[in-house]
Amino acid sequence: MNRNEIPFLSATELAELLRSRQVSPVEATEAYLARIEQVDPALNSYITITAEQARAEARQAEAEIAAGRNRGPLHGIPVAVKDQFCTDGVLTTGGSSILEDYVPDYDATVMAKLKDAGAVLLGKLNMSEFAMGDAFHHPYGRPRNPWDLSRNPGTSSSGSGAATAAFLCATSLGEDTAGSIRGPAAFCGLVGIRPTWGLVSRYGMLASTWSMDAAGPISRTVTDCAATLGAIAGYDPNDPYTRNVPVPNYLDGLDAGVHGLRVGVLSDRVNADGVEPDVRDSVNAAVAHMGELGAEVEEISIPLIADSAAISTTLIYVDATAVHRQGLRDHPEKYDHNNRVRLLTGALVPAQAHQKAARLRQMLRDQILDALSRVDVLALPASSVQATPIPTEAGLSKNGKEDFLTMLGGRRTYTSPFNVASVPALSINCGFTSDGLPVGLQLVGRPFDEPRVLRAAYAYEQATEWHTRRPPEI
Repeated sequence: MNRNEIPFLSATELAELLRSRQVSPVEATEAYLARIEQVDPALNSYITITAEQARAEARQAEAEIAAGRNRGPLHGIPVAVKDQFCTDGVLTTGGSSILEDYVPDYDATVMAKLKDAGAVLLGKLNMSEFAMGDAFHHPYGRPRNPWDLSRNPGTSSSGSGAATAAFLCATSLGEDTAGSIRGPAAFCGLVGIRPTWGLVSRYGMLASTWSMDAAGPISRTVTDCAATLGAIAGYDPNDPYTRNVPVPNYLDGLDAGVHGLRVGVLSDRVNADGVEPDVRDSVNAAVAHMGELGAEVEEISIPLIADSAAISTTLIYVDATAVHRQGLRDHPEKYDHNNRVRLLTGALVPAQAHQKAARLRQMLRDQILDALSRVDVLALPASSVQATPIPTEAGLSKNGKEDFLTMLGGRRTYTSPFNVASVPALSINCGFTSDGLPVGLQLVGRPFDEPRVLRAAYAYEQATEWHTRRPPEI
């Protein structure tokens, strides 16, 4: 195979060629490193490229495969991870200049699991500072969307979205507190799943909000997403909040179809004010298509969803302020302007407001779980808008409504309900706007029912061609 063609294979397709020894891990790794060198200067998706480490890991994987030792579907696959995960001997910045010299001497659990799976680490990916939301200043370069270089690739797993969409890694890891996997997946035309809270260990992951942070994959196809999730999921005694539940093979049963699957479409969210017409039409068409595939589609309503952004944002800001209390006190000027505003806001939230948000969180979770007792999956947009333009200045604009949407999480009424409820939620590409930008369909399931969510996504993916398109910029 021509080396230049290798990065355009899905991780699943590449894995088959590696197992049959038609392509070697070394060849695949060199192909990706060459493409990163060629394409990434325009995207700034990587903070650190671990070229020599990748080559060593590729040689090891090549020897193991030749000896008949198969570690699983990621064995020899070149991957990259958000720079939020501590990596032994590798710079880990959290997207901030505050940690510009931080080199951990241990691996986050997800990094250890990727090594055990035989994955090849290409490097650490760019992100919004400390995963706290839209940041204006990116000390390692402003990440850009490969579908349109003037657009945002999503927050805060920006590099994970950009690199995966631009074929600069076979699959990637992101982290989602209030939409930071699903947002980049939607903006970049990918498949990203925020797993059930407690399915994937956060040990060694730089924290934002202890009760909502969740690590998960951002991939180009559902099978790649399922394989990546399978590699990192599972109980970890180092993270007391992981659940000791069985981890199935997420690749099994993907092709079971959606005949008889009950899909609850949140029509009030799909057709709400502020949803761009192209987004609304693409999501409505996707849900109708699932009905044509045999799913039983019905409308469903969850009253408190309209307040979910306020609930989520209040809890996140207070938690993040607690995490960064010392740093904010010692050197506030080192934080990105937008994040400094968020942290100072969190410091001013009254105790009674935080308590009210915590109580409303439980009420919203109860409503979502009640809805999921009546249907198998929920469907709604992953974002109400297409990828947004990159801002030209920090701080507030002259549009108060836009300030609310960007700084206070108003658009997160589409993603935040499900991190509040701690349930799995996935974004999959379901079309393109008139500007040629991807649209994300969000599918939501019951706690630890990732297999059903992935199965629904796979059925839709295989019946459409959206995942086969390539960004014109690269």
